[in-house]
Amino acid sequence: MSKSADREVVVAAVQMDVIQGLPARNSAVMAERLSAAAESGARLVVFPECAHNGYVFGGAGEARDAAAPPGHGWMRHLEAACAAHDVWVVAGFLERFDDRLHNSAAVIGPSGLLGIYRKTHLPLLGVDRYVHAGEEIPVFDLPFCRLGVLICYDIRFPEACRTLALKGADVLAVPTNWHQGAESAPEFLTRTRAWENRIWVVACNRVGTERGVRFIGRSQIVSPAGRVLAEAGGNEPETIAAAIVPAEARCKRLVVAPGEFEMDPIGDRRPEIYTV
Repeated sequence: MSKSADREVVVAAVQMDVIQGLPARNSAVMAERLSAAAESGARLVVFPECAHNGYVFGGAGEARDAAAPPGHGWMRHLEAACAAHDVWVVAGFLERFDDRLHNSAAVIGPSGLLGIYRKTHLPLLGVDRYVHAGEEIPVFDLPFCRLGVLICYDIRFPEACRTLALKGADVLAVPTNWHQGAESAPEFLTRTRAWENRIWVVACNRVGTERGVRFIGRSQIVSPAGRVLAEAGGNEPETIAAAIVPAEARCKRLVVAPGEFEMDPIGDRRPEIYTV
């Protein structure tokens, strides 16, 4: 377990306008906004889904041409910024790996790439029509928390977030591309997942329009009690931040009145009867 999880730490979400076809521009914006967030005190910074490449592709070949392998130059720029500022980042990108495409998120720290999460649930939408689903839901050990990552559509599956909670995640990072029509995600899904698992949620969306698809912003930081600590607007690039204590996610039992009104959404589960 992370030794400093009981100390206050600042987390941030960088809501940005991603321009398809301009990956160098996108990565430059990411490095600049990461540095600014770190200089303001953030230790963990989350970027949107597919922030490096864009999301709305018209075919598998086009998506493959835009994809980047692990260790690509854009990732090295973020690694340098993390090393310079002693900060960790979760950044979405379209990944080309072992002759397959994945909708992925890189977890990067001062020492370089810590790992990659590959989206495990795929809607029939955008680039997700052309990628392979990931097969693992890992937890990453940071100095100040245990971090889980899900990408966009993944958060609509309670089993995915519950798996991370059972593995001991304190913080859930959610790089996302919420588009017009997906308002249910910031309106109640983020808060529900935070409350039912008693974890911190840092959801980072994008703004702007890509090939006629408008993205709705509203990036959020949510407490284990389901309270929204910070929320971005719906139209403009913006960085939001909040101070959290990761270890608060490790106390799952809610004691309203000792011995009279107590709840434990993890300990009170009955998996032996959850059968179909």
